[in-house]
Amino acid sequence: MVMAQPTSPLHVRHVNLARGFRGGERQTVLLIRALARLGVAQSLVCRRDSPMPGELDGVDIVIIPADHQLGGHFTGDRADLVHAHEAKAVHWAYLHRWLRNTPYLLTRRVPQPVKTKLANRLTYGAAASAVAISSVIEQQLRRRAWCPVARIPSTLAHLPSDPQRVAALRARFSGRRIVGHIGALVDRHKGQRLLIAAARSLRESHPELLFVCLGQGEDEARLKQESADLDNLVWEGFKDNVGDYLEVMDLFAFPSRNEGLGSILLDAMDHGVPIVAANVDGIPDIVIDDASGVLVEPGDAAALAAAIAALLDDPARRERLTAGAKQRLGDFTPAAMANAYLALYRRLLSSLRARAARQHDR
Repeated sequence: MVMAQPTSPLHVRHVNLARGFRGGERQTVLLIRALARLGVAQSLVCRRDSPMPGELDGVDIVIIPADHQLGGHFTGDRADLVHAHEAKAVHWAYLHRWLRNTPYLLTRRVPQPVKTKLANRLTYGAAASAVAISSVIEQQLRRRAWCPVARIPSTLAHLPSDPQRVAALRARFSGRRIVGHIGALVDRHKGQRLLIAAARSLRESHPELLFVCLGQGEDEARLKQESADLDNLVWEGFKDNVGDYLEVMDLFAFPSRNEGLGSILLDAMDHGVPIVAANVDGIPDIVIDDASGVLVEPGDAAALAAAIAALLDDPARRERLTAGAKQRLGDFTPAAMANAYLALYRRLLSSLRARAARQHDR
């Protein structure tokens, strides 16, 4: 990784202090890579044990280690703008504004309404803008009216696949039709118990089906125990070759109980996999029912199973839905996201500078 200091007139400092590497961290990396292609100078504040620097290998970016909200404030040159990508980062950005007078914006990715506690009022109120990744989050933020709000959706990742690995998976799953799922194994969020119920109800009527679930999380042991009697469901754990698995899926099932947007759905679309998903929160921003996928009521395992069976039994409909999904992907590319954020950065800085000039003239 190149560690030289940025030289572009616009320097954006991204902040993501999350542990591990999940959807928000992947989106942070995708944005940084896309902005780098546009020539934007960037730095990243992240934990010392974060996987993000490794994911940014080859990108011209300054890495600033900080294991908590108090770290990294006086490392490196002053940025023009701070971009906070998760909750701890918002508090870091708020403190940084007071320490180095750097304006900030924040991206909110979760669908739960922001609590009205004082800390949130202060940190959101001091932001130059909040960015919502979906319409439901945008509506919630506008109801709070604590700061200006924009909507910029997450992006697909163009997950690569390896022909040899794909062939090995096809051989392993030979004779089965694959209903795939990818997500953290946290049932209160991703709804994997609904998948277990669907697999159980379809075991006899559709014996060729195999539910293949990727991911890890706090419910992993319990979910495995609850599905131990099923021979049509496997838990693959965390995999770094998600694109290979998408290539062998006949259908993607996503029964989330809550979801900011569900960017993995974009990756399923990108690989031509038809989708059955819950009609909840930000998912309808991506999946238009009977146009780019099938939506079912959240929490309804019977409806999920029925939709899976009906779509697998209707090849013409699957082809129509995957074609419709492909047509929607142009709005969800890394380039589209980066261009939208760059326009917002410039608009915010222009407005802030104009305001400072007016105050100076008084």
